[in-house]
Amino acid sequence: MTRMLNYVYQATNCEKLVLSGGVGLNSVFNGKILKNTPFKDVWMQPNASDGGTSIGVAAYIYHSILSHKRVFPFKNASLGPEFSTKEIKVFLDKNKVKYSTFKDESDLIEQTAKLIFENKVVGWFQGRMEWGPRALGNRSILANPCNPKAKQLLNEKVKHREKFRPFAPVVCEDDALTYFECDNPIPAPTDYMLMVYPIKKEWHKKIPSVTHVDGSGRLQTIRREQNHLYYNLIKKFGELSSIPILINTSFNIRGEPIVCTPFDAYKCMMGTGIDYLVIDKFLIKREDNQKDVWDSEKLALD
Repeated sequence: MTRMLNYVYQATNCEKLVLSGGVGLNSVFNGKILKNTPFKDVWMQPNASDGGTSIGVAAYIYHSILSHKRVFPFKNASLGPEFSTKEIKVFLDKNKVKYSTFKDESDLIEQTAKLIFENKVVGWFQGRMEWGPRALGNRSILANPCNPKAKQLLNEKVKHREKFRPFAPVVCEDDALTYFECDNPIPAPTDYMLMVYPIKKEWHKKIPSVTHVDGSGRLQTIRREQNHLYYNLIKKFGELSSIPILINTSFNIRGEPIVCTPFDAYKCMMGTGIDYLVIDKFLIKREDNQKDVWDSEKLALD
């Protein structure tokens, strides 16, 4: 791949590179491109696999064939379905799910950060679902990266997969260079968790559950303007732990797609070891719902 890209650069003399297709999801290689080639800028869209060709076809027809001006900058992967507070409350009430309601956004952030700091596993369901294979802070499972047992706990009791499998760290973009040996300026694909970088050695033992055996991490960065709720949660966790990083993994179990609806989120929580579900402005504690005879076939979907 490096030889191919160097050849492409020599043939085009273009400093900007766009990758797509299955290779666009090879985050280990993606993190080496700017270091090992002459390119100055690189971009992969969040659904860089074959599933993302739909947007390429649409863009090609709209701009190249129909000659419409480009007016849409792609800056956010939150393009999927979302559910209103009313819709979520109706679902919870119909199914007699026990929940509490946060007073306001500040209360939501403070309580959730505290739960994660106390090593609770939190299902995080907010806003529009992400487009693509990565959960980026709207349909995520969040946990404490400083907890050395978090990786094994998530793999065994939540994801139901091999215990060695690593998890991705998410950090606010303005803190990324403190913890990661990444390109500067930080490339846009890190917004979509598409680039692996070395974690600085002094942090390996402090964030063991996101540090892979080779000392790397599949980095996700977040900016306030992209998702202020997610950004503020990471910052609040940093105030408690002194390390503003979270484990972010997709809200699903092995073999199933990322959750999309409130029904999916509640079903996944009750079928795994997730401790709490933060869904819109509501907080659901798994233990409070344990005594109910939970059967997904009996849940009202509307």
